[in-house]
Amino acid sequence: MLKDIINHKKWSASMSALVNQFIEHGGQTIAELSKNLGVSVPYTTKTLNELIEIGLVQTTGKRDNYSKRAPKIYDLIATSGYFLGIDTGKDNLTFSICDFCGNMIADPVKIDFDYKDNLECFETFIKSINSFVEKSGIDKSQIKNACMSIGGRVNPEIGCAYNYFSCLGKPLAEVMSEKLRLPFCIDNDTRCMTYGESLKGVCKGIKNVIFVNVSWGIGIGIIIDGKLYQGKSGFSGEIGHMHIYNNDIICHCGKTGCMETETSGSALLRKMNQKLQEGGTSVLTDKVMKQHQELTLQDILDAIQKEDVLSIESLQRMAVELGTNLAGIINTFNPEMLVIGGDLSVTGDYLTQPICMGIKKFSLNMVSEDSQIVTSALKDHAGLIGACLMARSKILQGHS
Repeated sequence: MLKDIINHKKWSASMSALVNQFIEHGGQTIAELSKNLGVSVPYTTKTLNELIEIGLVQTTGKRDNYSKRAPKIYDLIATSGYFLGIDTGKDNLTFSICDFCGNMIADPVKIDFDYKDNLECFETFIKSINSFVEKSGIDKSQIKNACMSIGGRVNPEIGCAYNYFSCLGKPLAEVMSEKLRLPFCIDNDTRCMTYGESLKGVCKGIKNVIFVNVSWGIGIGIIIDGKLYQGKSGFSGEIGHMHIYNNDIICHCGKTGCMETETSGSALLRKMNQKLQEGGTSVLTDKVMKQHQELTLQDILDAIQKEDVLSIESLQRMAVELGTNLAGIINTFNPEMLVIGGDLSVTGDYLTQPICMGIKKFSLNMVSEDSQIVTSALKDHAGLIGACLMARSKILQGHS
């Protein structure tokens, strides 16, 4: 198995470095690999041959436009391993599988999931995962690692999620491994999104990035000098729980006045409900006022796609407010790029442009001019793609 090979004493740091070169940059020649790694051609050749021998790397072609003998291009063998990703939403689960090259081999599968912190719900959860794997066409023995993206406080090193299935009494990743009979790891949802975006999205190859997850809550992912920053125990990026407002609104963390009580998906839902109750005109008016049905965040996102004015105005007012808060993040980190992602990023410029207005108004001009502000390319699939790629990354790091 891939895990056995990587954990074997013959697996070296140079082999990990070479594999990571392929992960980050794709197929390369020996000369390109040597230059990027800063090592000699003979040393690169030796390590490359070791990876070829154990079945992880192969020749994929030759470099074009050479007048003399064209050098060979090497890359990872896609079928040498598969990785399962699970993204946990507020009321849903999404699954996918990627190959060793990081290609998604099937369309994401999203199911409704009513999470409850009890053993009965956990058993349903396990059955849902097994059902997806069985239908995927990939034998479970070919899945070398799995990773689940979870909101809130997650310690990836010990596999503990403090807001998800705490009823188990043991580290979640440990129980998942036992139940699924698969190597299993977990990580924070925003960090998974950030990692996915850095390898497959809009900030690929950029060294200093802040990723803003605008979903039910608010969080940031941080890339410093090309590496994900997780903090001492994996709890970094919880800006949604910074005390910003004296509004006496209780956050789901139990405190009041948190940033996400005014600038998040949950805040947007509360504010839209209030506007409709006050007589605001919207395509959602009938549902709430006449049919007396519960309004959901997805209803608002769908209404924005239909150009519902009240929904757009509510989103944009919230986005300007969020931008004023993010101005401090720009001033603190001076990132090359700030990526607006998460569930609300499907609204595109409706969200990103007013955020830019708030940032420009309250950040230092010289600092904010360094930062490009863009919308996530992966949008609501960033967490899922990131979880698949994180599963691969963690087995290469020997952390699974």
